[in-house]
Parts: sequence; structure tokens; C-alpha cells
Amino acid sequence: MSAGKKTKSDLVDQIYEKSGQELKNIRVVVDLFIEEIKNALENNQSVELRGFGTFETRSRKGRKKARNPKTGEIVSVDDHSVVAFRAGKDLKASVWNIKGTTPGSTE
Repeated sequence: MSAGKKTKSDLVDQIYEKSGQELKNIRVVVDLFIEEIKNALENNQSVELRGFGTFETRSRKGRKKARNPKTGEIVSVDDHSVVAFRAGKDLKASVWNIKGTTPGSTE
């Protein structure tokens, strides 16, 4: 595991170590939690986790002339929705003073 990334499996393992619950039960709960967030977003509902943040869908306008960055080909993009995360007040405050790291760095 790199210093800049934590996987779902890593989170399950850490919850297991801290909780004393059965590993398989923790996996089920985490999977169900993620599935409920996904279902809410698919139904155009936002998910607010107080102190952490809000997951929501946002509409993006389509464009007639967009470029595929991999091939350079000009393509048309229809109107579509995207998932967005807005950090909550507590989360913003807790990470405010982190310095010298960039997302995904392994320093």
C-alpha cells in the first residue's frame, strides 16, 4: 500500500482491528454502506454525512466539439450527470494544515 492511497480493503482491515467484530460482517456492512450511497445518487438524492461531507450529482452540459485526450479525436458529448463530493466543515478544518503532499504522492 502506498502512503498516499487507502483502499476499501485497507479500511475494512483497520475497522476489523479496532472493532473486534468478525471480518466478514465488516465487509458486508461496508459494501452495503457504499451500495446505499450509490443507490441514493442514482435516484438523484444527495447523501450528507455530517462533519464529513456531501455526495451529490451535478448536471453537465454536453458539447458538440469535445476532444478525446487520448486519441485527439473530436467527439460529441451529450448532457450528463457527474458525482461530486463537497467536504464538510470538520473535514476541511482537519486537513487545512497538511503541507508538502499532493494526492497520490508517495513521499
